Amino acid sequence: MSFVPHTREDVARMLKTLGLSRVEDLFSEVEAAAPPGALPEIPSASESELRHQLWDIARLNGRPDQTPCFRGAGAYEHYVPAAIPALLSRGEFLTAYTPYQPEISQGILQAMYEFQSLICELMGMEAANASVYDGASALAEAALMAMRITRGRRLVISEAVHPHWIEVLRTYTANVEPEIVFAPAPDGATSIPDLAALITDDTAAAIVQSPNVFGIIEHVREAGAAVGPTGALFIAAAYPISLGMLATPGEAGADIAVAEGQSLGLPLAYGGPYLGLFATRMKYVRQMPGRVAGVAHDAQGRRGYVMTLQAREQHIRRERATSNICSNQMLCALAATLYLTLMGPRGFATVAEQNFAIAHQLADRLAALPGCSLRYRAPFFNEFVLTLPVAAEDVERELWDDGIISGLPLSRWWPERTHEMLFCATEVITDAAMHRLVAGMEEALS
Repeated sequence: MSFVPHTREDVARMLKTLGLSRVEDLFSEVEAAAPPGALPEIPSASESELRHQLWDIARLNGRPDQTPCFRGAGAYEHYVPAAIPALLSRGEFLTAYTPYQPEISQGILQAMYEFQSLICELMGMEAANASVYDGASALAEAALMAMRITRGRRLVISEAVHPHWIEVLRTYTANVEPEIVFAPAPDGATSIPDLAALITDDTAAAIVQSPNVFGIIEHVREAGAAVGPTGALFIAAAYPISLGMLATPGEAGADIAVAEGQSLGLPLAYGGPYLGLFATRMKYVRQMPGRVAGVAHDAQGRRGYVMTLQAREQHIRRERATSNICSNQMLCALAATLYLTLMGPRGFATVAEQNFAIAHQLADRLAALPGCSLRYRAPFFNEFVLTLPVAAEDVERELWDDGIISGLPLSRWWPERTHEMLFCATEVITDAAMHRLVAGMEEALS
């Protein structure tokens, strides 16, 4: 399939206007005028490697290098295959207007259905919606859903869940006034015995995020086993890329699985728009917020895609509505669908392994610097907390002056943690970028 919008007829018409016979003739004068060696041959390479080589060539024109980014903390820089923005920018998909009434378009409905199918497979769950606004709102909707199902008022949350997600949860649930209690994470990972001890007869759900805000891989299977017999629902928040090598929420016994889907083919984009992933067990599907696309057949047996569920107050009685979500992040969901399709199971697992390996390589280099050490010894994915001998915010400023985006000083969220920084390394981090960070850190710490 061609990702170039021009048809053969378009190209032939343009060449005829220019008086040329083939596209290559457009570049003949450039090649003739260029001095020997000015246009270096680029050896066979992957798309990612090729892009780095093109950046090297671009610097000859005085274009500044990309700023290395070692900050994750909820939004992650991953490689986005060029096919994704090319396809998203097609007029059939790219519109300023949300597909509020998707019944008019079989294509949009099919895209929703394919997205849901992929998310079910990714999460190891039985049903998924066509997305919500972002990961934080997905978690909040999951908590409200659990309260409706169990009639419980208590929410037990690991204190290692992302602070922004917790704040969104508080805002979403303010009017229903749940009792929110936190399970401790003394060594960076949630204490499963303490989590279980906090569950009472009035508990609607227990919530664990893995990898958590510190990048640590939680014992989600143990958490699921502890929560299952209590009658409370287990809500597992996941980092999609990590599922290429870690157990899925479904395998861990989750009743509801949520995630931020930004890492699946979406750029950082200054904080959004992003993509909330939401999946659950089939028996709870009618309590799931958002919209669900399904497959049907007409009287002639022809296959078609329809809105199976759309349980908001616009369509049903207000008191029966599961949420006020009126649309979904369809363009972002399409990006995730394209990403998962292009990567495939093997490619997706490879990306996860690269994230794991690169982050551990960076952690070893930084922990070897004088006065630095890893704050936690628990297994981590692609983020880790580094303890520094000086204030983290001072290091952040010095690295910024050197053109490097450092890790996040944890004092932003916990004022007392002045000498700790949360670093992230994904598959886009090169060895040269890593070397540049280590050199910058050595200078900032001296």
